[in-house]
Amino acid sequence: MTMTGKERAALRAHANRLSATVHAGQHGMTGALMHSLDDALRTRELVKGQLSNKAELSAKEAAAQLAGAVKAEVIQVIGKTVTLYRHNPKLERKPGANPPWEV
Repeated sequence: MTMTGKERAALRAHANRLSATVHAGQHGMTGALMHSLDDALRTRELVKGQLSNKAELSAKEAAAQLAGAVKAEVIQVIGKTVTLYRHNPKLERKPGANPPWEV
C-alpha cells in the first residue's frame, strides 16, 4: 500500500483545506481515538488529526503508530497535526463528483 510521491503531494494539497476531525486528548492513543479515526477514514478517506501537546511520543512516532493501528498511510506531519489516508473501495463514487473528504 505504498504511494508515489505525486500521489502523496496531491493528497497534501487536498489536506491543506481540511480541518482536524480527530483529536487526541490528554489520555493519548486510546481505543476510543482509534475507533473514531477508523470511522473517519472509512467515510472520508483523508483525515487530519490533532495530537495533544502533552504526548510522550514525537508527532512522527505517534503518526506511525496511528497509521499502523488503522492500516492507513501517513501523508504528512506538521507540528502536532497529522494527515492520514486510507482508500475505501466500498465508497460510492459518481463521475465528476467531489472526493469524499470534500463533502
